[in-house]
Amino acid sequence: MSGFSVEWLNLREAADQRARAPHLREQALAWLGLAGDAHTQPQAGEAIVVDLGAGTGSTLRALAAPGSQRLVWRLVDHDGALLDEALRRHGKHYRIEDYQSDLTVIGELPLGGARLVTASALFDLMSAAFIEALVLRLASVRGSWASGLYAALNYDGTTVWDPPHADDAAVLAAFNDDQRRDKGTGLALGPEAGGHLVSALTHAGFKVQTASSPWLLGATDAAMVEALITGIAAAVAVSPGLDAKRLANWREFRLAHATSGSCSVGHVDVLALP
Repeated sequence: MSGFSVEWLNLREAADQRARAPHLREQALAWLGLAGDAHTQPQAGEAIVVDLGAGTGSTLRALAAPGSQRLVWRLVDHDGALLDEALRRHGKHYRIEDYQSDLTVIGELPLGGARLVTASALFDLMSAAFIEALVLRLASVRGSWASGLYAALNYDGTTVWDPPHADDAAVLAAFNDDQRRDKGTGLALGPEAGGHLVSALTHAGFKVQTASSPWLLGATDAAMVEALITGIAAAVAVSPGLDAKRLANWREFRLAHATSGSCSVGHVDVLALP
């Protein structure tokens, strides 16, 4: 899989946390026994959360609530350095089991006993085969520990900049094409990931809810916006639809407005319960 640096994950953290759909987060917490009707939910100490592509622990931080320290957090990532950072930040305060694992080997993922499987900004990097195999494994488990799935921040292919530039649409089309390339798990679904995930979960019998969760970026996010612009330009540099001069002009224009403009990047959150 393509890797992400601690620096980039730190830059995007505030935007990620703002973007999450609040009502789906609350329902995920209720499923874990941390909100809602405690009489119909398991006690928090009994619940296991398996976070796929855990990185530095962003999902753990997003679901922090009274009682969350009593959960068992299984953090799974292929990048040992990111897991080490997650343990450094949270190992003294949470019950963490870390697994450096190849996420594509579905049968070996440590899902046993999970009350909730989570992932943030992961499924748009993955293939259709990965999503279908994971949903099949989740659906095969019945009984007292049937698991839900909370998948946040799946990129939906939309980006709107203000002020606009004549090549925004061309750059976006090239970027979305790049999002669909093989990132180590087969051809990635990119912007189609959210819809494919919902379809697979619904077909498997889950009760599925979705909500929009866009990044809304402004002047206070300038460092992240600059990194985003630079990353997009690098990703589309070999696109046949953009020559180098057009792309350089777009990049310069966008960077010049990083502190004065705004940007919305579309995502969708998904919550599926048995």
